[in-house]
Amino acid sequence: MKVIIIGGVAGGATAAARLRRLDEKAEIIIFERSGFVSYANCGLPYYIGGVIEDESELTLQTPMSFFRRFRIDVRVHHEVTAINPDEKTVSVTNLETGESFLESYDRLIISTGAKPSLPDVYGVNLDRVFTLRTVEDTLKIRDFVEKNRPRSAVMAGGGFISCELAENLREMGLEVTIVQRPRQLMNPFDSDMASFIHSEMRRHGVRLMLGRTVEGFEKTPGGVSVLIKDCKPIEADMVVLAIGVTPDTHLAREAGIKLGIKGSIIVNERMETSIPDIYAVGDAVLVKNFVSGQDTLIPLAGPANKQGRIAADNIRGIESGYKGSQGSSVLKIFNLTAAATGLNETAAKKAGFDCDKVILSPMSHAGYYPGGKLMTMKVVFEKKTYRLLGAQIIGYEGVDKRIDVLATAIRAGMNAVDLKDLDLAYAPPYSSAKDPVNMAGYMIDNIANGIVKQGYIEDVNSLPHDGSVTLLDTRTPGEFARGHIDGFINIPVDDLRDRLPEISSEKPVYVLCQSGLRSYIAARILSGNGFDCYNLAGGYRFYDVVMNDRYMADASAKSDMVASPQ
Repeated sequence: MKVIIIGGVAGGATAAARLRRLDEKAEIIIFERSGFVSYANCGLPYYIGGVIEDESELTLQTPMSFFRRFRIDVRVHHEVTAINPDEKTVSVTNLETGESFLESYDRLIISTGAKPSLPDVYGVNLDRVFTLRTVEDTLKIRDFVEKNRPRSAVMAGGGFISCELAENLREMGLEVTIVQRPRQLMNPFDSDMASFIHSEMRRHGVRLMLGRTVEGFEKTPGGVSVLIKDCKPIEADMVVLAIGVTPDTHLAREAGIKLGIKGSIIVNERMETSIPDIYAVGDAVLVKNFVSGQDTLIPLAGPANKQGRIAADNIRGIESGYKGSQGSSVLKIFNLTAAATGLNETAAKKAGFDCDKVILSPMSHAGYYPGGKLMTMKVVFEKKTYRLLGAQIIGYEGVDKRIDVLATAIRAGMNAVDLKDLDLAYAPPYSSAKDPVNMAGYMIDNIANGIVKQGYIEDVNSLPHDGSVTLLDTRTPGEFARGHIDGFINIPVDDLRDRLPEISSEKPVYVLCQSGLRSYIAARILSGNGFDCYNLAGGYRFYDVVMNDRYMADASAKSDMVASPQ
C-alpha cells in the first residue's frame, strides 16, 4: 500500500508514524510545503521571546530522523499543487528546483492545516506587518526583533497567539498594544471571566483596545501607523496579525471534495472525505462540537493528533472514530493560568441550551498549608437535566489539573451534580479534602435540591433600590469599608442571627459576601427563618473585577476616540 500525506505537523506527522507502526511494509510519503515537517507550533511565541533559546528545540522530527526511525520518505519544500482523484495521483512541485511531477497513491491524507486570516485592508503586505503560523514566520519575526530592536508592537487580534506573543514581547521590554474587534480577549471565555485576563494584561503594561477595528496600515519612517476606526492611529515599530485562522483547503475544493464552514473539509467519524480513499485531518477539517453536536472549527493540536491516528487506523482496517472536539485549552498569561473546556455560558445559550452556572473562588490547596492561591471557577450546566456543559478556570497553581478533571467528566457524560462524588487525590500541598471540583458539585447539588437560590452579578445593577428588596452584604465591616456596592447594607454573617429584626421578612433578600461562601451560610440562616433569599454567585470579588474591567475599557475607549468635528 502506498500512502501520500499532504502536510506534516500535528495531524500529518502523527498519521505517518501511526501508519508505520501498523504496517512495516507500507510506502509512506509526506509532502511538506515548508522546510519543517514536525514542529511545536504552540511553542513559537516562546522562541521569539527567548524562553525557548535553541531553534532546534522547536523541531520534533526532521526528514532525516523520520526516515531513520520510521523509514518514511519526507520531502520538505515540496508543494502539492493538485489532487487528481480519478487517476489517484497528486501533482507536486519541488520548490527548490522548480521540477513538477505526478505521484500516485492508494490512500491520501490531507493535512494542509490552516492559514492566518488576513483582514481585507490596506497595507497588510508591509514588511513590518507579520503573521505567526509557521517556523519560517517565527524565524522572520525573531530575526527582525534581534536586528531592529523594536520598542513597540501592535497585535491585531486577541486569541491564543496574540496573547502569548504579547506576553513574550512585553517581557522583552516592548510597549505592546492589542487591538481586538470583540470587546474581550480569548473567545473561549465568557466576558466576565475574560475580565481576569484583561486585568492581568493591564497589570503588566499591555494596552488593550477592545471593541476596536483595524482599518489599515501605513508605512512611516522606521515603523507602521495602525489605522483604527474612530480612533487615533497607533504608531508602532512592528505589527503582528493574529485575528484567527482559515482552513487551507483550496486543493480539496479544486478536487471536488465537499466543504463546510469557512471552506473546511467535511469528514465522517473515520476522517474520510466525500471522495473514496481520501482522508483529511487537523485544522483543515470540520468537526462536531462534542457538547452541542453542532458543526464547528477547533484548530488545536490535541484534536489534530487524535485525528491523524484515527485516519491511520482506518486506512489499516482498524475501526476507529472521532467523537468530536470540546475545545479543552490552557493558556499562560504572565503569572496567570487560564483554562477552558466545553461550552462557555455564551456559547451554550447560543446553541439553545437553557443553562445555569456556579461561580466559586477556591484555594489551590489546603488553606492552612502555606502558599495557596485563589482561583476563579465557572461551571456551566443545563437546567433540569444538570448535564455538565463546560467550565472555565483562571488562577495560578492547580488550574490545569482541575480543568482536566472537568474535561474528563464532560467526555464521560457525567451529571454536574456527580462532581461532588469524584474521589480526587488530596494532600495539603496539592489540594483540599473538598477539592475545588467537588465544591462545584456541592454547589450544583444545593441548587438541584432547592437548598439555595442564586442571583447573578450581571443583575446587581438592575436590582431595585426603592426599598422593595433587601440588599445584604455579609462581609466584615473592614471589608465593606474597603469597597462595596451602593445600596447594600452591611451585617456580618456571624452577627446575622442576632440582627434578623433589622431585615424585613416581607421582602426578597439578595445576599453578598467576598466569594459566595459566607453569603451561602447567611442565605441558609435567612431561609431557616422564613426569608426568601438569593445568594449572589461569585460575590463582591467577582463583581469588582468585572465592573473594574468595564470601567477601564470604557475609559480607554473614550481616550482613544477621535474628537467629532464641530
